Amino acid sequence: MEENSTVENSHPFHGLTPDSVMDAVESLGFVCDCRVFALNSYENRVYQVGIEDHEPLVVKFYRPQRWSDEQILEEHQFCFELVEQELPVVAPWRNDDGQSLFSFGGNRLAVFERRGGHAPEFDNLDNLRVLGRMLGRMHAVGSRCAFDHRPTLDCHTFGSSRVALISEHFMPVEYQATYDAVTRDLLQGVDAIFGRLEGALTPIRAHGDCHAGNILWRDGRPNFVDFDDARMAPAIQDLWMMLSGDQTRQHQQLQALMDGYELFQPFPVAQLPAIEALRSLRMIHYASWLAERWDDPTFPVHFPWFNTMHYWGEHVLQLREQLAALNEPPLSVLY
Repeated sequence: MEENSTVENSHPFHGLTPDSVMDAVESLGFVCDCRVFALNSYENRVYQVGIEDHEPLVVKFYRPQRWSDEQILEEHQFCFELVEQELPVVAPWRNDDGQSLFSFGGNRLAVFERRGGHAPEFDNLDNLRVLGRMLGRMHAVGSRCAFDHRPTLDCHTFGSSRVALISEHFMPVEYQATYDAVTRDLLQGVDAIFGRLEGALTPIRAHGDCHAGNILWRDGRPNFVDFDDARMAPAIQDLWMMLSGDQTRQHQQLQALMDGYELFQPFPVAQLPAIEALRSLRMIHYASWLAERWDDPTFPVHFPWFNTMHYWGEHVLQLREQLAALNEPPLSVLY
């Protein structure tokens, strides 16, 4: 029992209780009404907190040692710039002194307006045209300057360093040789694609993680939330995750995105051959993210299928299929 308690207490969020969450929010001048609901978030901890005579707020506690204060504040500043351009972005709350990042009980936190909605239907071409318009405007702002402190998406940070973590500490011996071989070939393919496209893959300040869970559709338009993964990345990084289905359907979806995007920005057509390379890095990075966080008690609870023989066998198979996808003709658009 004493050993388990030590493990639990070593976790960075072990001290977060409903009372401590409310204390943190009230330290900013709000009065809580004792309603605290944990929201789906694994990398950080996020809660909806009821406020007296006010709409509930969303409070986010940042995972220690992931981002520096400077990196978090760059994320916030990017959101403020987007809001100034009247983009539907959920930016952090600022107090009268203009602060948006706070500290309480050893945790760093930010507070956000609660904005409801549902996941967008990426298969709806009209929705994709709207998303294209919003991302065109967002990227116009993102390309004005670079992040000084946030990282750049590249093959090392999302690829080779992630492979090393899995290979050395998690991959079962039965799949070790196959995993090492397929990831070596996959990353060589990614490097080759990035090399051919070097002049076209100009990085901008991007959302970085534009999957359906980070877009809330409400009143006919998207609300972009959770810029926690914002980084320097090619513009296509915020677009390719909205594509699904067979090649014919993806062409239609891509055309719809472009129709909206080009009202504000030239569409990054030259970056289309990088889509499968970026997908490869995301697959590797996702598996390594689960591995890196496996000592967080919430991860085994919510991802019980991870780190099993079945999972690693499927992962290796998917990477082999992705290696073949790298050699397929890239998506294209019509003018």
